[in-house]
Amino acid sequence: MDIVFLVARILVALIFLFSAFGHIAAANAMAQYAAYKGAPGGKAGVILSGVAMGIGGVMILLGVWGEIGALLIAATLIPITFFMHAYWKETDAQAKQTEQISFNKNLGLIGGALALFLLFASQGAAMGLTITEPLIALA
Repeated sequence: MDIVFLVARILVALIFLFSAFGHIAAANAMAQYAAYKGAPGGKAGVILSGVAMGIGGVMILLGVWGEIGALLIAATLIPITFFMHAYWKETDAQAKQTEQISFNKNLGLIGGALALFLLFASQGAAMGLTITEPLIALA
């Protein structure tokens, strides 16, 4: 089971590590898009969300306080989901469908991050292949 959990962590972490790279490498373009969508924070918000995803991804990947990394990912995704994928604001049917798909995908990622939080916090190093014990331990 240790290997299965490690593979799952790697796959989940890669999503956020790639996204973090994109946020930082294309911060200007992403900031323009975020402004178009009405998201607050501008370029600093784009970079901050990229850094949060990167840190959270590394924490999950390595099992270094993975529960904190999972919460960081969830907390970052919640406002992004509602600001960037507000499908209910779209009037064009195709744009509405695209945004609803992205909104639903993010809901799934938030749920996955919360599930990872629970696993890290309740099982700790017993899950294997983690570097640290959780800071938040649930019985």
